[in-house]
Amino acid sequence: MTLIFISIIWFLSEVILSRLLRSQTTTDYDQSSLRVLWIAIILCISIGLYFHISGVGHLHFMPILFYNLGIMFIFIGLVIRWLAMLILQKSFTVNVSVSEEQTIIRSGIYKTIRHPSYLGSLLSFLGLGLAFGNWLTILVIFLPICLAFLHRIKIEEDTLKNAFPEYAEYMQHTKRLIPGVY
Repeated sequence: MTLIFISIIWFLSEVILSRLLRSQTTTDYDQSSLRVLWIAIILCISIGLYFHISGVGHLHFMPILFYNLGIMFIFIGLVIRWLAMLILQKSFTVNVSVSEEQTIIRSGIYKTIRHPSYLGSLLSFLGLGLAFGNWLTILVIFLPICLAFLHRIKIEEDTLKNAFPEYAEYMQHTKRLIPGVY
């Protein structure tokens, strides 16, 4: 029941964000990466649900541990994502864009990683796979969605490097997603 409740909150918040926080700029820096991301998410979760419901790939040892760990990852991921959005405020958009008043934020979580919002999302998707207690679901949900996010990160970083000369320097002092690692 907890998984369903958290998943509904998570899904509704993402739908609301996609409607409210879309940039209105006419320049398409996004290169359809948001569309690719949504297609990957919907397709991968659907396939993951199929594996979960069909029982293929179930982990039969410590299912409650995987479930609780998954719920924890989803919750921590959501908190990280929302924190990142709060720090960026008006600069946060769901599509890749640049505005005149935008600056490079180097405080809070952005002091160590460049894409905490994506980190939060990825933790949540990993948590969803873990909560299902199914190794196939973990792979099907997490890996393709992670690849879609990495594609989007490249597009976003190229856009920011072109728009802000100081972004390349910022990249040298931070990691993409995992502090001190990557």
